[in-house]
Formats: sequence, C-alpha cells, structure tokens
Amino acid sequence: MNLKYEVIPEEQAELCRGLCNELMLFQKSKAFIAPERFDTMNFDTRMLPSIRSAVHNYLVIVKDPENNEVIAYVYTNISPKEAYSNGFATFFDLSSVQKENVGCLSQFYIKEGYRQLGIGSKLFNMSMEWLKSFEDIEDYFVFTSNGNLEALEFYRRKGFSVSHDILDGFITVLRSKRK
Repeated sequence: MNLKYEVIPEEQAELCRGLCNELMLFQKSKAFIAPERFDTMNFDTRMLPSIRSAVHNYLVIVKDPENNEVIAYVYTNISPKEAYSNGFATFFDLSSVQKENVGCLSQFYIKEGYRQLGIGSKLFNMSMEWLKSFEDIEDYFVFTSNGNLEALEFYRRKGFSVSHDILDGFITVLRSKRK
C-alpha cells in the first residue's frame, strides 16, 4: 500500500476534523469508566483548544492515494506544563517537571481497515523525532482513555511507562524522559 504521509501546518488542522471526531467515538466505545464524558469531546472542544494553547504544533496526516482519503493522523505538541492543570483535570504533578514546557503525543488515530500495517509505528516515530528536536524538552507524555488497552500496550512497547491514572481511572498517564 503506497500511503502518503504529509506534515500539515496548524492552519490546515481542519483536515483532521472527521478523524478526530471518529477518535472520540472510538474512545467512548472502549470506555468502561464514564463513557458519557466523550459526549462533549470533539474536534472543536479537544483539538482546536490544544492547538491554540500549544507553543509548537506538529500534525501529520496519512492519505490513501487511491481515493485521496485521510485515513490516519497524529497530533503532537509542545505546551507549557501549566496547560495540563485546568478545570478538567491535573494531568501530572507539575513539580515533577523541571522545564517550563512538555512534549505530548496528544491525538493519534488510524481508521479501521488500515490498522496493523505499520502506520502507527511510523507516525509515532515521526512524532518522537519531532519532539526530540526540541533540546529543552525533557518530559514526554501520552494520555490514554480507559478501555483502550491496545493503545496502552502500543505506548508501553515504544518505551513509555504508566505514571498514574487520573479522574478515577478515566485516563491513564504515560511518561517518558529524554534519553
């Protein structure tokens, strides 16, 4: 399969709208703790605010050239650590991060039918290379929703460790340090 990987500017984030909304439905379908929380989560409430609050954004889409359909995306960012303590939750102990900013692999989704083809590993590697290009970033985070054991195991295989759960187990926080 000859897929096209394309880094897009944040001004073209709209290309991720459909998949972002699909990701929220997917997460809700997996969740066994408070799945109703996903009812208000979508592109407008999750991705756009994150893009606006980030210091740097990195978006990659994957297109199937046969139909020019966007079949996967990853959204990674560099954000002030304070962005992860808000009205929704405090995602990690801010004092455990020495630098002002953290790296976060924020959203990651591959359409059904395109999974298990190596797309996830390629997008993950692209995101980590981008994060590591910022020498002042030492802490990397990923947040997985409850019930999404495949994602949790994927990130563990990639070197992330479970740090803790938040919101009574609704989200698992995974962390990695610059090596």
